[in-house]
Amino acid sequence: MSICASSYKKMALVTISVLGIATAALSAHADGSSFGFRSPTIEPESRLSTRNLYSGFGCTGDNVSPALEWFNPPEATQSFAITVYDPDAPTGSGWWHWQVFNLPADSHALAEDAGAEHSILLPASAQQGRNDYGSHAFGGACPPAGDQPHRYQFTLFALDQPSLDIPEDASAALVGFMLNAHAIDKAAFTLYYSR
Repeated sequence: MSICASSYKKMALVTISVLGIATAALSAHADGSSFGFRSPTIEPESRLSTRNLYSGFGCTGDNVSPALEWFNPPEATQSFAITVYDPDAPTGSGWWHWQVFNLPADSHALAEDAGAEHSILLPASAQQGRNDYGSHAFGGACPPAGDQPHRYQFTLFALDQPSLDIPEDASAALVGFMLNAHAIDKAAFTLYYSR
């Protein structure tokens, strides 16, 4: 697969255009409506529970993705994608906990635990990228013991394509590149966890 220069240029322009909304839960449209994204069961800016904690790496959680919902997407939206990222992980490049894309344009929510590997709770068209634990699923929070609270950034992408042709073994960076190259708009919220 090759990524052409025009896709790279488009990604740069999209990144610049959404910079101001990258950490906001709502993105305002010209008509005054807001593109929103949230968890109906976890308050924004609050703490993840042990239910959302990874099982492994010294953590003993349930590794369950939270329920999510979104509303007022841009009219031109043809599909959605969701990522969960920890920029505070001590890796030099953060930690990708989840990437799910090719969610249909008429979808508006994901049930709790939709991010399980081989999930039957995801739409049939959905594809989960490889997280930094090495699985194609949601990987819960597991910051180093004693570290400051880590930020878990949940981002919803409204995309200009009905599906993205991304290889199953693609890196998180490649998935992120493709999402940003095709993003019409984004909405995001942040949750926290420390142990």
